Amino acid sequence: MSDETGYPAEIIEIVGNTGMHGEAKQIQCRILEGRDKGRIITRNCIGPMRIGDILMLLETSREAKRLTNR
Repeated sequence: MSDETGYPAEIIEIVGNTGMHGEAKQIQCRILEGRDKGRIITRNCIGPMRIGDILMLLETSREAKRLTNR
């Protein structure tokens, strides 16, 4: 891993809850800097968050599978 601290990403949508007990949230975020600047990706995150918050992602290449309605 390089000396970078991460890539900032802004939360643009909270898709829903995921995880065995609903403890994680699936979000869509827009990468603000780096190689993938402007790309929108889906990630699973834990903790309090709102639309407009900034996350620091260690990597931008990995995406979460989309939630499905069963």
